[in-house]
Amino acid sequence: MCMCAKPGLVAMHCLQSIKKGRTKGITLKIAGNNRLVPVQRVTDDDLQVLASVLRSTVFVTGLDLRYNVLTDAGAKNMATFLQENSTLRYLNLMFNDIGTSGAELIARALHRNETLVYLRMTGNKIGNKGGMFFASMLQINSTLEKLDLGDTDMGTQCLIAIATALTQNKSVKAINLNRPLLYSQEEETTVRVAMMLKNNSSLVELHLGKHEMKNFGVERLCEALYENSSLRYLDLSCNKITCDGVKFLGELLKRNQTLEILDLSANRIEDDGAFYLSEALTLYNRTLQVLSVVSNNISGKGLVALSDAMKTNMELSYIYIWGNKFDEATCMAFSELIQMGRLKPNCTDVEPYEVDGHVHLAELSHGLQKHYYWTPSCGEVTNKDANARLAIAAVSEYL
Repeated sequence: MCMCAKPGLVAMHCLQSIKKGRTKGITLKIAGNNRLVPVQRVTDDDLQVLASVLRSTVFVTGLDLRYNVLTDAGAKNMATFLQENSTLRYLNLMFNDIGTSGAELIARALHRNETLVYLRMTGNKIGNKGGMFFASMLQINSTLEKLDLGDTDMGTQCLIAIATALTQNKSVKAINLNRPLLYSQEEETTVRVAMMLKNNSSLVELHLGKHEMKNFGVERLCEALYENSSLRYLDLSCNKITCDGVKFLGELLKRNQTLEILDLSANRIEDDGAFYLSEALTLYNRTLQVLSVVSNNISGKGLVALSDAMKTNMELSYIYIWGNKFDEATCMAFSELIQMGRLKPNCTDVEPYEVDGHVHLAELSHGLQKHYYWTPSCGEVTNKDANARLAIAAVSEYL
């Protein structure tokens, strides 16, 4: 693993590693958002030089170029590199300035590339048209295992096209479709994703955050998941799901034997929704390992019900509850779970402390994907306390 400020230095470090006889694949980390060290962000010209150097090495299997200033011109250089390269397995281009034409070039390069397994285009405003090129790619490529298209301003048309492509695609194991630009209230995209889930037997991880999803959409997803036996991680965060929608999820959990992670953060399930979940987890479900109900307007009664479920259900190991309405009963319940060893301190986002004889809960920076948008400047990014999904539902080396 290399971390340098300039592409030339990265290339030099890479070549030095090869000369030393290093045989294990390395990931070049050239992120442009290092908070501690001033960095020179990679430009299109820099990428052209870097790609020319990397063509002569087989030891670089990962390339992290997040938060730089790459444009469609840089995407053209990257597309050419992807067509010629046979060793790169991980490519992170999140939050550059790549647009629709750059998306087309990269997507077309993946028609021929047979080695890349993980691509992050997060935050590049490729739009609906750019998303359509990736939908077409998914009909041809049989190597890519994880694709992140979150925050890319995709629209209804390309989401439907991607869902259609995934009906036949057997290689993609994880996909992020967060924050599309949807203007209809009819939830056509959720319905199409649900139809895909009925037929797809390879998808393990699905992110549908910020989809304006309501209870109708949740019901359609749950109907589909009765027939799905592969999905292990479902992200429905930042939607408009209420207790009525969670009732469908509760019924699903009573019968589902596959789902391991459920993210309901930033919805509005309230106490009734917590009761539906706690009933399913107490009496029926023994496969869910992680539940996030952060910021869901749940009060003490609902939170205590979830803590009681953990006393009975030994499989549920991670629970995230910050941002709800803690009362003394809530604080006591989760303090007891932690003190008795049922809930490990690194498996939740709260920590008990006592003031004047009263127990309170403080927030911890633990969660499912703390390092989704950024990585620490030192230490490992795979910290399972801050990235619980890696401990539970990682689907391959880079996923």
